Amino acid sequence: MKKKNKKKIEEFIRVDHAGERGAIKIYEGQLLALNTLVKDENLKKTIEEMKVHEKQHCDFFENEIKKRNIKPTKLLPLWDLIGVGLGFGSTILGKKAAMLCTASVEEVIDEHYLNQINQLGADEKKLKEKIEKFRLDELHHKNIAYEKGASKEGLYSILDKIIKTGSRIAINISEKI
Repeated sequence: MKKKNKKKIEEFIRVDHAGERGAIKIYEGQLLALNTLVKDENLKKTIEEMKVHEKQHCDFFENEIKKRNIKPTKLLPLWDLIGVGLGFGSTILGKKAAMLCTASVEEVIDEHYLNQINQLGADEKKLKEKIEKFRLDELHHKNIAYEKGASKEGLYSILDKIIKTGSRIAINISEKI
């Protein structure tokens, strides 16, 4: 049983590391668009602030990967590319699409982190506390995204489904590979 639990924890940390790094890459793509093609200083400031949280989350999981000698997902370079592309692409579609990108990803992450929190026991108290805190940060990002104009109306509902499906696929793959 102990070995199975260790494997599960390794999967949690691997996928959470990939996810937080992916969030940073999405924001980097959004900032690239905002610094080149789309001029919106308020949106840029919002994204920069959210990126700071994602960096803190990623740093924690990066340290856990090193400390516990866990191999990161082999697909990090692909996830980096997809993340930057998603961030850039959503932002050139406009503010609503950029903010929907954040809201859609955060809704999947909320579900994902809650699932992990429910599986973590007392032997992983620190990890559980960190994931609980990070989940609250992600919910805050989702709320900001809706306050700043995220919408699922009309064609945005298709974008929401694409982003959520892609996020879930990346989670499932990154746990294992």
